[in-house]
Amino acid sequence: MRAYSIFAIPAELPEADRLHRRRMLARLGLAWLMMMQVMTLAFPGYLRSDSMQPDTLATLDVAIYIMNWASLALTVPVMMYCATPIWQGAWHSLKHKHIGMDIPVALGMVVAFIPSVITTWTGVGEIYFDSVTMFVAFLLTARYLELCARQSVHRGKAHAYIEQLRATLTRDSNKLALWFVSIQVALAIVIGLVWLYYRPEHAIAVVVALFVMSCPCALAMAVPTAVASAQAGVNITPAKDQAELDQVAQKTVSISKQNLYGSIAWHLLMTPLAAIGLVAPWVAAVSMLLSSLLVAYNSWRLYSQRVAQAARQAFDAVV
Repeated sequence: MRAYSIFAIPAELPEADRLHRRRMLARLGLAWLMMMQVMTLAFPGYLRSDSMQPDTLATLDVAIYIMNWASLALTVPVMMYCATPIWQGAWHSLKHKHIGMDIPVALGMVVAFIPSVITTWTGVGEIYFDSVTMFVAFLLTARYLELCARQSVHRGKAHAYIEQLRATLTRDSNKLALWFVSIQVALAIVIGLVWLYYRPEHAIAVVVALFVMSCPCALAMAVPTAVASAQAGVNITPAKDQAELDQVAQKTVSISKQNLYGSIAWHLLMTPLAAIGLVAPWVAAVSMLLSSLLVAYNSWRLYSQRVAQAARQAFDAVV
């Protein structure tokens, strides 16, 4: 039996969807490539300390200044090309006058990128090009997983039943995500103003971290990945009757809720730490990726259960 994978392109997938998938993969690959280069260039800045010898510090500052310009050059294509879906999503939300998931993401990128450009020009202050590229790369990774999960949908009565369930779960999760994003954005603005009044030198880092934490990537993945796992499971072990199909649907609902509420709990845990300045922007980006990967893993457990069930049925048939 051939192993199922959400990364396998369905044979019936329309050409437009195939092209969209290829473009997203191209953006994802470039974002990861630029991220690794920018993080390498940012390394001297991590080593800098005022306690160093004056000559060493002066040499290091020159190297940091040059590498900041190189980092800017590498970050521009990430902002202009890789992040295109984010800008489009944010503009679509603004045009329709509602707070979408891309708005806090776009705000966080702008808040991090523009001061970093100014710092690069003046040579004074902190830069966040590493956080920007990392954020885009991790976000596109989560969205590519979500896209693959949504596209790995098969046809048939059982799958149509689960697709109907998906529509209901998605509608409920989107309502929850909207409230979550709205509260997170408002919180980031208020806390940012407080930091700007008391400790202005740390305000940008805190605001960027909070905007990154407000990205509901794991929430967006919660339902699609669970449903994709259920679809795959039904494809491997077709439900013999409505009772078995209801059992699969019940597990799908359970996994979806675990994903949804688990990702919210993760955000609620990290947000206070970011608000008091204990979470750097790049750490917030890593935590965002980890929450998305945990959601994907939790959904995969549903699929693995169906695979194990198929193996047991095949063994029983032989015996």
